Amino acid sequence: MSSAKTCCILILVATFVAVLFRVPRLDKRPMHTDEAVHADKYRLLLEGQYKYDPHEYHGPTLNYLTLIPALFSGAGFSYAQINEYTLRIVPAFFGVMLVLLLLLVKDAIGPPSAVFAAILTAVSPVMIFYSRYYIQEMLLVTFTFGLIVSGYRYLNNKKTYWVILAGLFAGLMFSTKETSVIAFGSVGLAGLGVLLLRRNRGEEVEQMLSGRLAIHVVIALAIGIIVSILFYSSFFTNPPGILDSIKTFETYFNRAGENPLHNHPWHYYLKQLVFYHFADGPVFTEIFILLLALAGTCFVITGRVRQDSGDLLLFLTIYSWTMMILYSAIPYKTPWCLLGFYHGMILLAGVGIVGLFKISQPRILSFLLPILFAAGVAHLVLQSYLSSFVYDSDSRNPWVYAHTSRNIFIIADWAEKIALANPDKYDMHIQVIIPEKDYWPLPWYLRKFTRVGYWTMVHKEVASAPLIIAKHPEIDAALMHKLYELPPPGQRPAYLILFDVELRPQVQLRGYILNEAYNLWYQSDTSEVDELMNEVDTEEKSGSDNLK
Repeated sequence: MSSAKTCCILILVATFVAVLFRVPRLDKRPMHTDEAVHADKYRLLLEGQYKYDPHEYHGPTLNYLTLIPALFSGAGFSYAQINEYTLRIVPAFFGVMLVLLLLLVKDAIGPPSAVFAAILTAVSPVMIFYSRYYIQEMLLVTFTFGLIVSGYRYLNNKKTYWVILAGLFAGLMFSTKETSVIAFGSVGLAGLGVLLLRRNRGEEVEQMLSGRLAIHVVIALAIGIIVSILFYSSFFTNPPGILDSIKTFETYFNRAGENPLHNHPWHYYLKQLVFYHFADGPVFTEIFILLLALAGTCFVITGRVRQDSGDLLLFLTIYSWTMMILYSAIPYKTPWCLLGFYHGMILLAGVGIVGLFKISQPRILSFLLPILFAAGVAHLVLQSYLSSFVYDSDSRNPWVYAHTSRNIFIIADWAEKIALANPDKYDMHIQVIIPEKDYWPLPWYLRKFTRVGYWTMVHKEVASAPLIIAKHPEIDAALMHKLYELPPPGQRPAYLILFDVELRPQVQLRGYILNEAYNLWYQSDTSEVDELMNEVDTEEKSGSDNLK
């Protein structure tokens, strides 16, 4: 079997491994606030009310692409029937595609390097964790790599379809997240750096910049603009969204340095990757990949790797380090933002391990390197299992960021039980009273209920619901005043505390249930309620199975 076929088979095996880590149990982790907010934007899309917001929530591609798995799942256009699996399969798909795309550059970076990069991408804990997260980041990383791959393939064979794909990926990047400008800037600087180095080597750079190339660049730009116009205008139903996609950068440039909540030092990303240990949790580290990436960078700079790659390796080196510097320099940091530059580092790590094999002269070193690589991969696999399946919502995990606790299931479970024992079922009235709209992701977990009111304060003139979910202790005094001091004697309702749990760090919620509503559940045939809940669970599971 040829080395090229062996390389393809091994990359496909790595792709299968990526699927094994990214697809199972997508519905088991509690929804993060951001995930629930994006899910709500998808709801607006289903209801025909979605409009791009230049101040929050990022681009529209995530919402529109969710329509595909929703249709396959059987949920169709019913927001109440979709589940976490339906949403999270979107980033999971792109996380897998990130491995598969290496087939298109295996000849450029070298088949062995491509195989090692595929393995590391498939098992990297942070790449896996955020491939299972309903946010835009994994889409942006995949679209960016798609642009790089398409650009490289075009420069090598001058086929027009690569121009079209490059424009498509560029448009999707811009339509996914505002930070795409950082990726575009890094791509541009890397391309300029390669041209300057070629000129220094005495090559005729001007021949590359031919009139045909300029025309193809214009075509790619035009396609990218058309794609972004389609998405930001909500396919011409919201024309102001096109201008908003430009205006938004004022908001995000201001936010980059003025939001103390998410401001972190320049080394935040590196610290998360190199060493993380909190309380009695395990030690998390991806220093194995970073060290290999550093070795790969040295091999590229010193010319100890193949030089027939059309300078793609040099391009990836400049691109990855430029992006890392830019993201590190921006005070506003969230952990998933590192995926862009870290993916580039993983590609360089593939080059690094191959370079180390080439320079390992002593026989003992040649023998030890495969063992060390296997041990490093095994350690990454263990961390991936722990981070995505054991500590998936635990602060002892470096990639858990202000995450919802598993207590959300207690709230959802009680709401379901009380409703199914109530004559109104999902029409039962529920009030959520939490200051500063800090009630996410509750709207996701209460999405089946038709009469849920969300309030930031207690309103005396509003009739109290049978089930009240309020922030403790901020709301307690005002709520007790409304329930037990304002009504005249004999008309004061009796409420019980149903649960008292932490939604996420520093957000404590208390559930109050009207005594009559509680008695309906307590005196009901609990087996009947359990049967109804099992039917609901079965319907949700059926949707997931259809998608699988």
